[in-house]
Amino acid sequence: MSDPYLGEIRMVGFTFAPIGWALCQGQAVSVNQNQALFALLGTTYGGNGQTYFNLPDLQGRSPVGTGTGVGLSTIVPGEKAGTEEMQLTNTQLPQHTHTATSTGGAVSVTGQVSIPATTSLTGEGQLPGPTTVLGPITQGGRAGELYSTATANTNLAPFSVTSTGTGAAPNVTIGTAGLGQPFELRNPYLGLTCIIALQGIYPTRG
Repeated sequence: MSDPYLGEIRMVGFTFAPIGWALCQGQAVSVNQNQALFALLGTTYGGNGQTYFNLPDLQGRSPVGTGTGVGLSTIVPGEKAGTEEMQLTNTQLPQHTHTATSTGGAVSVTGQVSIPATTSLTGEGQLPGPTTVLGPITQGGRAGELYSTATANTNLAPFSVTSTGTGAAPNVTIGTAGLGQPFELRNPYLGLTCIIALQGIYPTRG
């Protein structure tokens, strides 16, 4: 490999760090043994800055340019953010509707009732009793009809009846949807080995 800049990061297709390089795995390295590299990185990627400092950790992470892109938030060196997957909450869902079913509630029934009766009784001397009811007296003082519990042969004049009641409190069931499983946020990816130069040309500012 050509002489790199000190602190330069590369991606390689093999799985180890060559001599003079280290894997970018966030490991701590000695300040005394890497003073030039520490002068470039400082504690940007962690460490106490006195006895050790940390190398960048690119395990499972994608690098992104620092600064403030147009319409984007500011990214500073060493900043870590993002997640592999997430689960939506109610505040993140778009407005939508669910099917609801309701049972119970007040009940009101209105109808007409026609009562069957027997209007002609044979024989004389029929009197009102447990099984007979005396009808209205006819004109001229003639006896009224007697109505009994025998087999009906006519219907009384119908009349209206209304029945009103209060049912149980309604039960409302909201249809459920979804399973609440998290979903992945990563772009399509290919795993490569990230290494950082521990030795090399000290970069000078342009």
